[in-house]
Amino acid sequence: MTTDAQGRVRSWALTPSLPRFVVPDGAVDAHCHVFGPMDQFPFSPQAKYLPQDAGPDALFALRDRLGFSRNVIVQASCHGTDNRAALNAIAASNGRSRGVAVVDPAISDADLDALHEGGIRGVRFNFLKRLVDHAPKDKFLDIANRIQRLGWHVVVYFEADILEEMKPFLSAIPTPIVVDHMGRPDVSQGPDSADMVAFRALLDSRDDIWTKVTCPDRLDPQGPPYADFVRSVRPLVEDYSERVLWGTDWPHPNMESILPDDGALVDVIPLLASTEALQRKLLIDNPMRLYWPEEGKT
Repeated sequence: MTTDAQGRVRSWALTPSLPRFVVPDGAVDAHCHVFGPMDQFPFSPQAKYLPQDAGPDALFALRDRLGFSRNVIVQASCHGTDNRAALNAIAASNGRSRGVAVVDPAISDADLDALHEGGIRGVRFNFLKRLVDHAPKDKFLDIANRIQRLGWHVVVYFEADILEEMKPFLSAIPTPIVVDHMGRPDVSQGPDSADMVAFRALLDSRDDIWTKVTCPDRLDPQGPPYADFVRSVRPLVEDYSERVLWGTDWPHPNMESILPDDGALVDVIPLLASTEALQRKLLIDNPMRLYWPEEGKT
């Protein structure tokens, strides 16, 4: 574990390797975060972890090193419902970033409009008990209904063991849905495991449920080249090619014991999406359709 004098944790590699895989021009890192800087954007008193600063300069330096063109910045749980750090990073990106917010259920319509103007295009609902103390489904549904007019989607983060109980809630969401990290399945059991079969059934239940085929570092403890992850997830990319997204998850919240190598994560992409057509959908067409629809298909 790497900590500073204040006990703040670093969960990312300072010098990630250069990936062997060259991402196509226009590729989007569709799941990443920023932390702080804390002196400008303090962390939430309810935060379950206290990270070192990982601001926009570091994020954009990583973007350029890995060869990506754009980022989708997802509000990190350590910032609670204060989205200023994410908005600051989006504003600094010169139009190359969009975002997903976490909002207080009491947020006003005017404040939702301001988030939209700041580049937010979705709202995230987190059901991981180790990260949030309370996840009120009724209030979340109210938010989901209120963001419809903005053309936003809902991002949902949960673990595989609660998928069945999540189904009524997910069915009631009126907007497109993006599931973070495929609902964290057990990838060691392969593509025909109970977790993967249940998740496929969820994708089949609505044609507007998307997912992020992300976080082999979290889901596959065997490490690079993440063979179990690839074996389990590649069929999703092939069978649901219009509804999959990819991202680094930088700066890898709560991964301080591993310090994932972002270059090695990029090298998983061609193992998941084996053709140029699949790679383009995963990295360009799909995220552009969801986050930059005004630019049309690139």
